Amino acid sequence: MKKGLLLLLLTTFSLTIFAQETEKKKKKDWSKVDLSNRSKDHLLFQIGYLQWLNKPDSIATKGMARSASLYFLFDFPFKVDPRFSVGIGAGVGTDNMYFDKSAGRNLNIVNPTGFQFAKHSGKDTLNKYKSMKLATAYLEAPVELRYMADPANPNKSLKFALGMKIGTIISATDKTRFTSDGNGNGVYTLKEKSKVHFNNLRLAGTARIGYGNFALFAQYQLNDFIKEGKGPNQIRPFTIGLTLSGL
Repeated sequence: MKKGLLLLLLTTFSLTIFAQETEKKKKKDWSKVDLSNRSKDHLLFQIGYLQWLNKPDSIATKGMARSASLYFLFDFPFKVDPRFSVGIGAGVGTDNMYFDKSAGRNLNIVNPTGFQFAKHSGKDTLNKYKSMKLATAYLEAPVELRYMADPANPNKSLKFALGMKIGTIISATDKTRFTSDGNGNGVYTLKEKSKVHFNNLRLAGTARIGYGNFALFAQYQLNDFIKEGKGPNQIRPFTIGLTLSGL
């Protein structure tokens, strides 16, 4: 009886020690991971599908609105755990929104009182529109908190990133293509440039998830696209799409 109890105690003690040693082996010292295969800087390209959230009924968007961005970022891994890092960089982001040419309205971003979607009237009803587009471009500085499941093999690792983009508008252009107009003119394109009605500052929240060099991303503008009193309020651009990078 005593020998059996002693054997049980010894067995339990041995299993406990073995379990502790196994657990210690599982706890990897991430601070000693070899990061020689991990680049310290990355070129990041994004292309996505663009939508304007909270837009009024007077704005009829149509077609494949899109955005494209190109950034150069530096990666700063945490010394204690290089699975986590901070990415900081700069680049350019562009948005192209298309509008319904048959909606009875046309763009007018050079109007001195504000950004308008003016109703067609008078001679304008004779205009034949081919397409209408608003293109905006921003100089931006993205900042990200990143996670890489296998920091030693970045091209074969699951990756996540959450961050912010701070940008300033550098151009805004509306482009209207006509097949003919009320003055008897044939095919031509009308361009108007003015950024005075749009917020100079753009703040956007970003998120990415991917594997290797490819990822899905989402971006949401946190502040209004158009200045207060200069056009439709509370429009917030939202984009989802694909990312190619060396994150």
